[in-house]
Amino acid sequence: MKIDDVRVTLWKWGDIPPTRYTKTVSSSQSRSTTMGLVTIASDDGLIGHSFLGSALGSGERDAQVLVNALKPMLMGQDPLARERLWQSMMRRTRGTLVRPIGAVDVALWDLAGKAAGVPIHRLIGSFRNEVPAYASSSVLDSPEEYADEAVRLKESGWTAYKIHPPGIPEQDAKICRAVRQAVGDEYRVMLDSTWSYDYPQALRVGKEVEELGFYWYEDPLVEDDIYNYVKLKSQLRIPILATEFPAAGPTSYAPWVTSQATDYLRGDVALKGGLTSCLKTAHLAEAFHMNYEVHHGGNSLNNVANLHLIMAIPNCEYFEVLLPAAAQKHGLVHDIDVDENGFVHALDEPGLGATIDFDLIQSSKIAELK
Repeated sequence: MKIDDVRVTLWKWGDIPPTRYTKTVSSSQSRSTTMGLVTIASDDGLIGHSFLGSALGSGERDAQVLVNALKPMLMGQDPLARERLWQSMMRRTRGTLVRPIGAVDVALWDLAGKAAGVPIHRLIGSFRNEVPAYASSSVLDSPEEYADEAVRLKESGWTAYKIHPPGIPEQDAKICRAVRQAVGDEYRVMLDSTWSYDYPQALRVGKEVEELGFYWYEDPLVEDDIYNYVKLKSQLRIPILATEFPAAGPTSYAPWVTSQATDYLRGDVALKGGLTSCLKTAHLAEAFHMNYEVHHGGNSLNNVANLHLIMAIPNCEYFEVLLPAAAQKHGLVHDIDVDENGFVHALDEPGLGATIDFDLIQSSKIAELK
């Protein structure tokens, strides 16, 4: 079996509601973006797919990198030799973005699952068939809006709620207090401060959410500030979750583990170079009895890949659902649903097992990159 075609179909996703998750990152103000459908085909007719792009950023640049830099490395190769292909691609990251490598890797896992006739989580080695989900807010306008949203989701059966605040310490603390008061002491709430604070600010907010009984404290400091993460972790009892960035492979986690700078590791198939990369890191975390909490994947098919990963590992507690849905779900006939008890369930069809909306993609097609 050999790879005989690699292409990316670009299509327009319009009518995206404007959203914000950090001080600086928001969805396209034009309310549209360019998405990419990656297709990898073998000479015996098997096909694997993945998506590029998100509401937060166009996939066009990544698509160009994939076709121009990665396709020549893939053509004529065995599509089931995922480890060798992943190693070869990751050695090129000094001049290549990680996201297109992740998209190639996900498509190869999709193809392999179809070749074996099993879903990806079973190809890896299934651990479970359901996992609780948590709702992850956008940046809202007031503490009252966060409190109202948290109560509404709690009453709808969601198991936990994570706050993305505006990133201003005093305002963020008010939001956390309002949400805790609204949902009660027993409901699980997390804070994701999105790299917004310096060390004194992070310590003040951390002590506040620790006192409020928050479940974890995510990304309070900039992503490369290991020195101050070590200091912060020594001063707080609340678990700290870091390492969502940088966009890099498994070896980037080594200083975080050896410095004991975080309680949990973090990643997803887009930012960390695919399922192969994330699986390596999940196993690294497991060796140190740490959780590898999987981050939102940025688009619907990446989230499907993330779900397969979570179903195959024991050390991830939650599936993240980023709100609002209209800015996150696009390109599938049926997206991942949260049931009335706050759980999401494993997909059972071969490969990724999701039905891509090819009619939607063709009707909104911009270009075909070969």
